[in-house]
Amino acid sequence: MNSIDEIWKQKDLVILDGAMATELERKGLDLNDSLWSARVLAEHPEVIQAVHRDYFVSGADCSTSASYQATIPGFMASGYTRREAEELIARSMTLLLKARDEWWEEEKTSGRLYPLAAAAVGPYGAYLANGSEYTGNYSCTEKEYRAFHMPRLQILKDSGAEIFALETMPRLDEALACAGMLEELDCDYWVSFTFRSPRQISDGTSVEEIAATLKGFPHLKAVGVNCTPPAFVEGVIRNFRALTSLPICVYPNRGEIYDAVTKTWNGSADGKTYGDWAQEWYRAGARVIGGCCRTRPEDIRAISDWYENTHRFRRINVK
Repeated sequence: MNSIDEIWKQKDLVILDGAMATELERKGLDLNDSLWSARVLAEHPEVIQAVHRDYFVSGADCSTSASYQATIPGFMASGYTRREAEELIARSMTLLLKARDEWWEEEKTSGRLYPLAAAAVGPYGAYLANGSEYTGNYSCTEKEYRAFHMPRLQILKDSGAEIFALETMPRLDEALACAGMLEELDCDYWVSFTFRSPRQISDGTSVEEIAATLKGFPHLKAVGVNCTPPAFVEGVIRNFRALTSLPICVYPNRGEIYDAVTKTWNGSADGKTYGDWAQEWYRAGARVIGGCCRTRPEDIRAISDWYENTHRFRRINVK
C-alpha cells in the first residue's frame, strides 16, 4: 500500500499541495455558499480534478481530496438526498485518484516519487459555516462527533484514501474522537490544528496538553498546524518538537486575514515569499510542508524547486 512512510524512506520532506478553493475561484467559480468548495463536487467535478493535477505537476508528494466541507448533513441541508451526499463524498476521492493516475502515466519515468492520496476531513465547525473552525466555539459529545464524522471517514476509506488529514481542528476533544475512529478503521492520518498563538490552539488548549494526549496512537503519522497565519508557524514547530517525537506538519495560510461573515480575504500577504517561509519551517524541523488558504501551485513549485536544488535523495519510483 502507498504510504507516507514510503516517501520518507526516500526524502525527509513530504510536500503537500496548496489551496483548493483559491484555485477554483481563480477558475471563475463562485464559492460563496455554505458548502464552499464541496458544492463544486456536484456542479464542476472536472475543475477539481484539474486543480489536483496542477498540484502534482508543481511537485506535490501528497494531495488532499476536496472533502474538507463535504459532509452528509451539509449536503442534505442544501437539498441533496443522503445517497447523493454519500456519492459526492466518494467522488472527492475518485477525482483525486484519477488526477494522480493520469499525471503518473506521463511522469512515471521522470524520477518523481509516486504521490500519496489523502482524504481531507474538516471539523464540525466547518459544517457550521460560521468561522468556528478558527475559534472552537462549539461543543459535541463523543457520540455526536462519531455520528457526524464516522460515515464520511468510512466512505473515504472505501473510496481509496491512503491517509487522512484531520485538519483545521480547533478543539482537542474532536481531534481525539476522530483519531479514535481512524484507529478503529486501521487508517493512517495526521492531525493539524488552528492556532491562536504559537502555544495554544483555537479553543485555548496548550501544545503541552496536545502532545501529552496524542500518545499511543499507532496510526498517527504527524501533528501540526494549518489554516493559521505564517508568522505563528515556526513557534508552533519548535514548541511541538520540544514535546513530541512525531513529525511536524505545517500548511498555513498565505498571510491574509479571513472575514468569516463576508467570506472574503483582506490585508496584504507578508513580504516574504511562501518559499522563503517554507525554508524556515524546514530548518525549524517541519517534515511535512504545504499550503492552505490563498496558496497556489506556484507556491508549491517554489518549495519543490528549493528542495530539489538543495537536497540529495535517492530518486526511486515508489508505487
